[in-house]
Amino acid sequence: MNFKAFLKRKNIEISAKRYGIDALGAMAQGLFCSLLIGTIIRTLGQQLGWEFLTDIGSYAMAIAGPAMAVAIGYALKADPMVLFSLAAVGWAANAEGGAGGPLAVLIIAIIAAEFGKAVSKETKVDILVTPFVTIFIGVALAKLIAPPIGSAASAFGLLIDQATKLQPFWMGIAVSVLVGIALTLPISSAAICSVLGLTGLAGGAAVAGCCAQMVGFAVMSFKENKWGGLISQGIGTSMLQMPNIIRNPRIWIAPIVTSAITGPIATCIFGMQMNGAPINSGMGTCGLCGQIGIWTGWLAPSEEAVARGAAAIVPTGFDWLGLVLICFILPAVITPLINMACVKAGWVKEGDMKLS
Repeated sequence: MNFKAFLKRKNIEISAKRYGIDALGAMAQGLFCSLLIGTIIRTLGQQLGWEFLTDIGSYAMAIAGPAMAVAIGYALKADPMVLFSLAAVGWAANAEGGAGGPLAVLIIAIIAAEFGKAVSKETKVDILVTPFVTIFIGVALAKLIAPPIGSAASAFGLLIDQATKLQPFWMGIAVSVLVGIALTLPISSAAICSVLGLTGLAGGAAVAGCCAQMVGFAVMSFKENKWGGLISQGIGTSMLQMPNIIRNPRIWIAPIVTSAITGPIATCIFGMQMNGAPINSGMGTCGLCGQIGIWTGWLAPSEEAVARGAAAIVPTGFDWLGLVLICFILPAVITPLINMACVKAGWVKEGDMKLS
């Protein structure tokens, strides 16, 4: 009982929500504000020949580990001394984790943050004890377990990549549907794709699934939510529909079926690959990051993509056609048509997708 009281006093909540939703979602935001935006800025600088922009992007990309760890600490409601100490933990975990760095950061930053919170403000020399415990535990774990964590994540991501190449139709459906569902659920599809280093054909299928959810919900709920809903869901997130999905899960049928259609079209017909930063694979049309990831992957593939055989290409008209069809046109056309069938069947009625 005393231990439970201690955990409550320290705001240490060992739960799937705290670690699997709050921390994971925050990690994706930290990754977005460092690696993702840095990749975009650096690519623009490289294409425009502006070294100043290239340097800015490179600096942003370099602090991905600390940004993720600090974001995780913020989600776990860490005290300031713990939060600031996590920067060193994130750097070490990301560096030691290699291609699977984000997963290593997620696990290790959570452990280090909770231990840091446990000792925070418990001694008269808190300014020494709290950062020492947080950094020592975090960096020690990074040295010990980050490499195998990174190797395991990288191997699983490679397995998905290879399976998609061997079975582009079935894996196109599976990856598109599952990542699309993850995007709408209150978890982070972007973080999942980053953890797995999802690039190539599998990354393209993931983008297709995310776009089917975002564009699909935005267009088929236009009558109820007008332009504000179109923008907030189409450029923001389809997660806004989760309360409505809980009330009537059948409104989810049309976007899911659409993702099962566009996924294999992306892999089998257009061979659409997402070779930018893996986080882009789980972003869909959020800030057009999925599309920017495909574009940057054409021009300057990420390290993860290069490790799996990707190389820079000059995109053709067919590549651009696939991008526009898969990400925008097909979801905007197919999803409302499927939803019309659901309405006729009495499964969905007007007002079911109204955003509060």
